[in-house]
Amino acid sequence: MNTMKKMMLTFVVLGLTFTGCSNEDSVVQEEQNEDISEVRLSSEIDKASSVIDDIIIDAYEGQELSESGRIGEGEQRNGLPGCVTVTVVAQQGFREVTVDFGTEGCVVHGHLLKGQIVFSYTRDLEAQQVLITYDLVDFFLDAKNIIASKTLLKEFSNDNGNPQFTHTLDLTVIWPNGVQASREGLKIREWVEGFGSGVFNDNVFEIMGDWSTTFVNGNTHAYEVITPLRREVICYYFVSGSVDVQRTNFGGIFDYGSGDCDNQASFTFNNGTMIAVTLN
Repeated sequence: MNTMKKMMLTFVVLGLTFTGCSNEDSVVQEEQNEDISEVRLSSEIDKASSVIDDIIIDAYEGQELSESGRIGEGEQRNGLPGCVTVTVVAQQGFREVTVDFGTEGCVVHGHLLKGQIVFSYTRDLEAQQVLITYDLVDFFLDAKNIIASKTLLKEFSNDNGNPQFTHTLDLTVIWPNGVQASREGLKIREWVEGFGSGVFNDNVFEIMGDWSTTFVNGNTHAYEVITPLRREVICYYFVSGSVDVQRTNFGGIFDYGSGDCDNQASFTFNNGTMIAVTLN
């Protein structure tokens, strides 16, 4: 074999080698993206659940502040824009509050909301806790249909001296493309900053808990918060915190970062491989 033929053969072999490596890398990346696609969707459920909690807590706290005389008429809904209609039915300590976003929708804290959140509770000034029961009626958040009917238990002071809400999770999310997932579990939301101020924008919560998410295709994920999820209500996303994720074929840690208000997160597989995640 002459020198020219040897050189040509070498280039062909090298080319096939690099192409093969590139294809393998591409396949691995595609498999990883496919693996975490449902984890990314689950983070959207986290966000939707937090938005619903924000609104219920804000409307409840506003109603209580208004009735106690600590704020004036018309100031009780600091966190809700004028396109939201709040109706209160009051009977012998019982309160039913309807938060109506209309059929055309209303933008609240950067999210387009449609339908109603209806919640009720018994008002007892002596009690150290109150049980809030809520229903979502024809409710949509950013075009996702959210179906839920459950409870929030408010403790006026936990071991840290902060208000705390224990949320029994039972909700279903249906995306516009037909993807569907249901969630069950328990979420504990500690109000660490801003409580009692009557101002929505300074509220900060830290969230712990564990839950499972089941997709309509049968895939089930188990989640456990290992570092509290920090919810600053002026931010569209969680600003920090991490969640352990386990499912049949893989597991890992989903991390929201260390405090920046952005749409960047990461997922570290159990084998140590880490990939960046851009949140919707």
